[in-house]
Amino acid sequence: MPGAARPAASPPAEGHPGETWSDEGVTGTLLPIPAPPSGGGLGLGLSPAGFRSGFVALVGRPNVGKSTLLNQLVGEKVAITSPIAQTTRNRLRAILTTPEAQLVLVDTPGIHKPHHLLGQRLVQSARGAIGEVDVVLLLVDGSQPAGRGDGFIVELLRHSRVPVHVALNKHDLVDPERAEELAASYRALLAGPDRETSSTETGDPTSHAGDALAWPLHPVSALTGEGTEALVAALAADLPEGPHLYPPEAVSDQPEQLLLAELIREQVLTHTREEVPHSVAVQIERIVEDGPRTAVLATVLVERSSQKGILIGKGGQMLREIGKGARLQMQKLIDGPVYLELFVKVVPNWRRNPSRLAELGYRGD
Repeated sequence: MPGAARPAASPPAEGHPGETWSDEGVTGTLLPIPAPPSGGGLGLGLSPAGFRSGFVALVGRPNVGKSTLLNQLVGEKVAITSPIAQTTRNRLRAILTTPEAQLVLVDTPGIHKPHHLLGQRLVQSARGAIGEVDVVLLLVDGSQPAGRGDGFIVELLRHSRVPVHVALNKHDLVDPERAEELAASYRALLAGPDRETSSTETGDPTSHAGDALAWPLHPVSALTGEGTEALVAALAADLPEGPHLYPPEAVSDQPEQLLLAELIREQVLTHTREEVPHSVAVQIERIVEDGPRTAVLATVLVERSSQKGILIGKGGQMLREIGKGARLQMQKLIDGPVYLELFVKVVPNWRRNPSRLAELGYRGD
């Protein structure tokens, strides 16, 4: 990977090695964080006549399947997934190119009621994405009736200046006999309150608070891919005409360091429960190319010593399992052997510390 070398980070003072590699005898180039491509004029050549390109934000409540859908659409793993809510913390961008269009898919954190500064910044990030894209895709759990959380997001998007589509996810879990009933609950949600009632409540007879929203509904399954081809076609039709923004073979514009950190955090989510997952952040300290092998040094941050003990496990067994799972995923991403070393470090209340959040990349913008 191009770029000048940066100084090596010192190993954390507090920690426990997972899958260990030694600095001794390791040679190679220290990899910097690459800057993602900026803007459109990337010198990618002419696109076909009528070609469309632009940004699509995926928004919704936590744990409705946004990251799973993102991976399904691009055909590769670019976002981590977990049954635990609020998995996504960064605005991950995946790139889907078809013969007719290029969609830059922005996976946003789930919109929820925040309980700490990190939560506030995640919601700010999701809301900010809404105003910066060409199309919004609202993802809901179509196997359940519309709920208050869905209604909150609908009201948030009600005055959107860009087209909005609604994906009724988890269609593979829907009993065919209930499909129409469930879809009707979302149509009712988009219909909004009675217009006359809304005018009375607001005191403004011209108020549009109760206007029905003509957002199309798309039954899909992020897990099986059912309905996704039609969804992509509908989203692409609402993008503006324009050239390729990225090379056609690209699937993400995220720095490799961010993707590697997310793969480690995914394994933490998979192997731990209760309070640990939401209290974890991962920093990639350095990446060293050692011939055909890539060596990765990472620090896992937690807020309490008890959480550190859970992550390390008896005799380091838990951390070894986390490292093993992360390394296997990294090898798929890098397409080569990976040597991974993990440390666990206690940083009290990092989720409430503005400077620490900024250092970890959670700025809310």
